[in-house]
Amino acid sequence: MATPKTIGSNQIQAAIARIAEAISARHDQTGPLILLGIANGGITLARRLGGHLGCKQVGTLDISFHRDDIGRHPIPKEFSPTVLPADVTGATVILVDDVLFTGRTVKAALDELFDHGRPAKVELAVLVDRGGRLMPVAADYTGLTLSPAAGEKVIVTLDEKHPDRDRIEISVAKSKIENRKSKIS
Repeated sequence: MATPKTIGSNQIQAAIARIAEAISARHDQTGPLILLGIANGGITLARRLGGHLGCKQVGTLDISFHRDDIGRHPIPKEFSPTVLPADVTGATVILVDDVLFTGRTVKAALDELFDHGRPAKVELAVLVDRGGRLMPVAADYTGLTLSPAAGEKVIVTLDEKHPDRDRIEISVAKSKIENRKSKIS
């Protein structure tokens, strides 16, 4: 079995700072921004970016009802509801997520966002772009670009209270490990 690859807290903090600097540089003359963390992976990242930017308009976006795989992945028992800190109509909104992969999550987030109004502009900030897009989606702000193999999973852990415990693991997806074990037996 392959050993998981790990990216530590220092690299993650530097990536978050780069994203915040890029947002700040692009929007230094823009009116108030609204940062919306896509539940659940983008919530902590959105809060951290909000702290770096001094942005008080940070909320969450629940995409559960807009997922195109809801039949295979039911809505989890614990979820974060959509909480908009301000009216999104006419606003500049930055969607925030931990990992950009196929693009389906972003599509669902856009559907949820537009259910609540029509922003003037929508941008996307992600901590990790792992490639493998199935939809025409690209991030405006990216902290890290990784190229894991098709059977590998990128797991981001951002500790809300202890950023020094943050980590990103790249490991073989569980189903692949189980398949390998059954073939060996």
